[in-house]
Amino acid sequence: MRRSLEGAFREFAEARSGQLFRSACLLTSGDTHLAEDLVQETLGRMYIVWGRRTARLNNPAAYAQTVLIRSFLAHQRRRSAGERPSDELPETAAAGAGDASLRLTLLDALRQLAPTDRAVVVLRYWEDRSVEETADVLHLSSAAVRTRSTRALARLREQLGGTIGEFAGR
Repeated sequence: MRRSLEGAFREFAEARSGQLFRSACLLTSGDTHLAEDLVQETLGRMYIVWGRRTARLNNPAAYAQTVLIRSFLAHQRRRSAGERPSDELPETAAAGAGDASLRLTLLDALRQLAPTDRAVVVLRYWEDRSVEETADVLHLSSAAVRTRSTRALARLREQLGGTIGEFAGR
């Protein structure tokens, strides 16, 4: 029985780790190292509850996304005062990896949002979650999610200026 649970978890982790990593990269505004840490923490927490809760979980992928968002928000709350974000990337982007300037512009705009607003944008518009699902994940009211998403999108439009339509058309 234990081997079958471990095999099932391994399959789940292999299937979902890419999507979790992409979401984590958006949440961390492109900090791939922190994104990897968040995915590892998420998968570790999922492994702990896998045998006990999988029978009760209707959608383990959505639960994993919830764990990822909550791990990110917890990390933002406990960040030490000595850490400072930097606008310089430590590594160069791989050649031919798409439109790097577009990606960097969008990640920089996301970085300017508060962590909870960033989580709302990622859940609502990247993960395509409903207002109610987003509210449940973030422990907010539906009205708060709608307000935060409206304000976050307005802030993104302000930061990106007239080029936001150009980004949406791609």
